[in-house]
Amino acid sequence: MKPIAIFRHSPGEGPGYFATFLDSQSLPWTLFKLDEAVAPPPTPEGFSGLCFMGGPMSVNDDLPWIAPVLELIREADRQGIPVIGHCLGGQLMAKAFGGTVARNPVKEIGWGRVEAAGANPDWLGDAAGFEAFHWHGETFSIPPGATRLLQSAHCANQAFLRGRHLGMQCHVEMTSTMIESWCHHWAAEGVPASASVQTPEQMLSGMEARIAAMRVVADRLYSRWTHGLKR
Repeated sequence: MKPIAIFRHSPGEGPGYFATFLDSQSLPWTLFKLDEAVAPPPTPEGFSGLCFMGGPMSVNDDLPWIAPVLELIREADRQGIPVIGHCLGGQLMAKAFGGTVARNPVKEIGWGRVEAAGANPDWLGDAAGFEAFHWHGETFSIPPGATRLLQSAHCANQAFLRGRHLGMQCHVEMTSTMIESWCHHWAAEGVPASASVQTPEQMLSGMEARIAAMRVVADRLYSRWTHGLKR
């Protein structure tokens, strides 16, 4: 099988559990470190799927790799190659498919429950909702031709489906090492603790059990997405 292309936009926001899941399924993958000035491939033809991770930048920034990535996502759609995105990755997908990305009413940082926007057993099984991890100040609209999969009290659009594609605002790929590292940047966000923003202490409390529970859903989402890989 052709490998899955994973795109990293920031050194602290790598593939995390997504790569662990792929390894467990013996699915090959290749990492493109866009944060180290590695150019995205000009075409998705050499890959069975594309995965875009998070990052602190905005998809509306004037960065040299954003336009090529948006076109890469659109070309993958034309070729029937599935795309999955986490946070910034989901925002890139939404913009590529004709949606918009703008400031969310509040920053959402830490653990918070997301709810299914409707019954979707293929992707969520019997789960009506689960506790996901969040770290974002912007969010996407649901692009044309897509449907909302997940929502939360602080962010209306937590995930969308568009054919074989899954775009997420929340982070289901988190590992304990990633969470601990991100907590060091909490003060730089410049926002106090609130209903939508947790402190590092709150994020680290019961972290392993929370990660284990989230991975039950992540396994379901990743399994469903990989079933659509272009063989």
